[in-house]
Amino acid sequence: MHEPPVMAWDVEVLQNEPDVLTICKPASVPVHPCGQYRKNTVLGILQAEYGLAPLYPIHRLDRLVSGLLIVAKNPAKADIFRQHIEAGLVQKQYVAKVVGVFPDAEQVVDANIDYNAREGRSTAEVGISNGDTTLKGKAACTKFTRISTNGIYSIVLCEPVTGRTHQIRVHLQCTGHPIANDILYLSDDVVSRSTLGTTADRAASLSGGSPETSCESHKEEYKYCSEDFSIDPMCTHCPNLAPNGYDGHEEGLWLHCVRYTGPEWVYECPYPDWASLT
Repeated sequence: MHEPPVMAWDVEVLQNEPDVLTICKPASVPVHPCGQYRKNTVLGILQAEYGLAPLYPIHRLDRLVSGLLIVAKNPAKADIFRQHIEAGLVQKQYVAKVVGVFPDAEQVVDANIDYNAREGRSTAEVGISNGDTTLKGKAACTKFTRISTNGIYSIVLCEPVTGRTHQIRVHLQCTGHPIANDILYLSDDVVSRSTLGTTADRAASLSGGSPETSCESHKEEYKYCSEDFSIDPMCTHCPNLAPNGYDGHEEGLWLHCVRYTGPEWVYECPYPDWASLT
């Protein structure tokens, strides 16, 4: 079975301890098998290139997000991490490159997140439930602190208190400073104005499905050169080979996990190149 391509960046091992493995996850690579992805995943690559299996990721990163991923080497260690997370004992830090000059003072966004699986995107709900309206989303809170700015973009430290789908992305949108290359949340109409597919998220919003769904109904919208894909008439997968949103120029989100801190443990990942505005 064919798989969608991923960026040709290495899955870098940061620390290899007896019970824990930390890696720097590249953008575009999903953590574990899902949708059309089987081998082109972090777990698949670690098994193929390092012989590391089985592994138990203790948290998740969206496919287009890069940075620190902590993986346990056995179920017992994974369960310890899980207990720490469920007890609220783990602090998470990300960096994002956002549009505009982010406020100098700390910003706290406390807005429910309602994830629409069919559309593959979340919306923030601000307000109080009463007899006439009910908030459908789950409670979510994120703290933001500006690290630097050049007047056009800002690098922001993001500290999610909860862990909802696309939480940081949609809460940054709430501040008026969305991630600068996040097509899905830059504005309400940017997708309809765009004519080129550049991310899986954008393709999902066009097709009304999640980034991992097949794009059979939209495959004619994307053009692929023969160097990228070749069609085997005897293969039943080739006609549906074109993955959502891929045009050969897909890039990862400017959102990167840099640090996880728990009871008596800390794991970190280097900052990405785009986090420097000099």
